[in-house]
Amino acid sequence: MELCFGVLVTVDDATGETLSAYFQIRRGKVHETREFADGAAFADYDKSGMLLGVELLSPCKVEIIDQLAANEPVSLRSQAKKFMLANGPPSMIAA
Repeated sequence: MELCFGVLVTVDDATGETLSAYFQIRRGKVHETREFADGAAFADYDKSGMLLGVELLSPCKVEIIDQLAANEPVSLRSQAKKFMLANGPPSMIAA
């Protein structure tokens, strides 16, 4: 399945504080959502177990990708990390 990166950031209307960030990795239908990092991160997977996207609800280290994309090729994990660092809110992603 082809990669299709995108990011959606939700902020508090009154304060501008980042509430969540969703990083799309691929397009597809979500079959399963799994929780990681004690609820700080959630990962969406399709029926084949391929990673579709990652939602961060609180700050996480970018290495969370290694955990939630363990079945993906190293090259995809590397691309996803670079994308998240370059495009994610600094308050949500740590190197």
